[in-house]
Amino acid sequence: MITNNKTSKTNSSIVFGIRPIIEAIKSGKEIEKVLMQPGLKGELFPELSKLIKQFNIPYQKVPVEKLNRITTKNHQGVIAFISPIEYNNIENLLPIIFEQGKIPLILVLDRITDVRNFGAIARTAECAGVDAIIISDKGNAPVNADAIKTSAGALNIIPVCRTKNLKDTLLYLKNSGLTIFAATEKGNEFYYSNDFSTPCAIVMGSEEDGISGEYLKLCDKKIKIPIIGNISSLNVSVASGIIIYEALRQRALKH
Repeated sequence: MITNNKTSKTNSSIVFGIRPIIEAIKSGKEIEKVLMQPGLKGELFPELSKLIKQFNIPYQKVPVEKLNRITTKNHQGVIAFISPIEYNNIENLLPIIFEQGKIPLILVLDRITDVRNFGAIARTAECAGVDAIIISDKGNAPVNADAIKTSAGALNIIPVCRTKNLKDTLLYLKNSGLTIFAATEKGNEFYYSNDFSTPCAIVMGSEEDGISGEYLKLCDKKIKIPIIGNISSLNVSVASGIIIYEALRQRALKH
């Protein structure tokens, strides 16, 4: 069964029950994530499990009490959230960007968990002509009604690419000729001292602890924004906007 979950904080459309979720996946609906009760068995469960793996759908095992808080109806131990947007694959999208004669500008978000920050970043990115936003399939803010509202609809326009392995995706970008910039307070250069007019990707990290160490190692350059006040860091959506618009400024000067 498909329903709009008005009591949920995410206000997302959900599907519950094993057979309805199987049919939703087969019909091509974009699934944001699946929550399932541990130890599920039954005739249909192997088919659902196979489809989740086949389509790389994020899933999480949760206590049945959590499922009961989402819906009081017979969910059979599994609930799926329908994504309001269609995700892209960066490996399909990047060649198209090059073929169009564009100089790729990609934004990579590592564990941005605040929905409003995510929406604000997407709005800025779309306004500045960023070609795509890349997120991991786990540990990020959901793409839900709140995110779309905060983005002023930008999430319906800018391509969002979801990846199962962000490390492999960064390597793909590097191998495709993009310079990877890490925005970090550990940076040794100010952002405006770097050249963003060539194909590049900008990585923005978690509000809590920045970019993950394993991703930071893959980045070509570590850049920072000058801070002269007493507070040591900027909001991630503000920091994203500063760097994105420096890239736009540099590119405008070259054309």
